Amino acid sequence: MIVIGASSGTSADGIDVAAARLDLEEGGERVRLVPLGFRTTPYSDSLYEEIRGALPPAATTMETVCRLDTRIGQEFAAAVAGGIEEFADGRADLVASHGQTLFHWADGNTVHGTLQLGQPAWIAEATGLPVVSDLRVADVAAGGQGAPLASTLDLLLLAGSPEPTAALNLGGIANVTVVREGEPPRAFDTGPANALVDAAMRLVTDGRADFDADGALARTGRPDPALLDHLLAEPYYRLAPPKTTGLELFGPDHLDAALEIAGRPSDGDLLATLVEVTAVTVADALRPFGVKDVLASGGGTRNPVLMERLAARLAPARLDSSDRLGLDGDAKEAYLFALIGFLSWHGLAGSVPDCTGALRAPIAGRITPGTAPLRMPEPAATPRRLYVEASDG
Repeated sequence: MIVIGASSGTSADGIDVAAARLDLEEGGERVRLVPLGFRTTPYSDSLYEEIRGALPPAATTMETVCRLDTRIGQEFAAAVAGGIEEFADGRADLVASHGQTLFHWADGNTVHGTLQLGQPAWIAEATGLPVVSDLRVADVAAGGQGAPLASTLDLLLLAGSPEPTAALNLGGIANVTVVREGEPPRAFDTGPANALVDAAMRLVTDGRADFDADGALARTGRPDPALLDHLLAEPYYRLAPPKTTGLELFGPDHLDAALEIAGRPSDGDLLATLVEVTAVTVADALRPFGVKDVLASGGGTRNPVLMERLAARLAPARLDSSDRLGLDGDAKEAYLFALIGFLSWHGLAGSVPDCTGALRAPIAGRITPGTAPLRMPEPAATPRRLYVEASDG
């Protein structure tokens, strides 16, 4: 099948669309993924501002929720339709849309609910294809965290690793998947990756910049000890996995409260401190697992200061990019959702209970039909491995 994966992360900086050819091989034991193309389409300025204005800790209205669900769905539809034309010669079989997370209802180690907006009917109408959406809720209903779903791809991709290995995703929130031979896998959110850095940039530039390009401002400063110690005292870091978090905890209010108590350093020192928070919390989270290799993906990999501090804190573990395994680090999450949609279509679970804490492994999502009648295949065997094959195009 050719499956289109579409998503937008915590930073809400645009719609990621990836096209993949996916096949089950060896009697269903192995998934073959051929990347066909990837691009990010920025939200329209007005929609971006409306999303930012509705994210925690902001209050909102049901009118705004309805407007966002519709407008996000429409812009996803346009981005997906463009991706099908550009990467799949106008022919695809399925769309898997994660949508935009607006709220993740977490209380300590318990997740009560999660809300992703982006009405899939708009995508189905624009493309004529069935759409798998609402990819997290089944795991939450089964007692899980609904995250990190990255573990679904990571475990298949890292299967057979000779040494303890971690996949690290650096979005707004950082999450890890740990694979060790002979032991159950583990996956969880470690804390903020870019969320606090982005909030600080909006603060110091009066909203003119949403991120620290190339880590330029952080490069000019040094971590402030008082602020760093205060931020690292956050109880979330000491919760045992499985655990997940989001802007509900690590949003602008978290930063504002810390600055009020610990004081506000210079702009460069502030950014350097927040980069160090990410580096310390990721390294501390992985240390008990004795990992030797850490393969990073996500927007945070484009911040060289963050990558330098992570490498220093993770040593002697090696820090590398997920590109090493054949998947573009920027595109990895969109390919993840394409994979989950493919698994759901074949009657297979889209999450891993050892990683999310669910009581069982549910099939992910709900299906919105396209213009043709739905014809589902027979359920397949659960795959144990995934390999990435370069496209001949």
